[in-house]
Amino acid sequence: MWRKFRNLFIIKTKFEAFLVIYGLGLGAVERGIHYLDQYPGWGGWMLFFACPIAVFMAGARILDSLEREHG
Repeated sequence: MWRKFRNLFIIKTKFEAFLVIYGLGLGAVERGIHYLDQYPGWGGWMLFFACPIAVFMAGARILDSLEREHG
């Protein structure tokens, strides 16, 4: 029972990885927009750009782990 539940959260294909990365990217941009509201000016823009960069780094890690696992 727990194994089936756990397997729902395992990324097996590149398509699933891209869906997860897309969702993370949407959330990061939304968070960045809130930063722009809270911190107008240069500081807000720096925080805004930091959010998607973190997603790019995490997405690269997800894709690399898939290639090592199935490659």
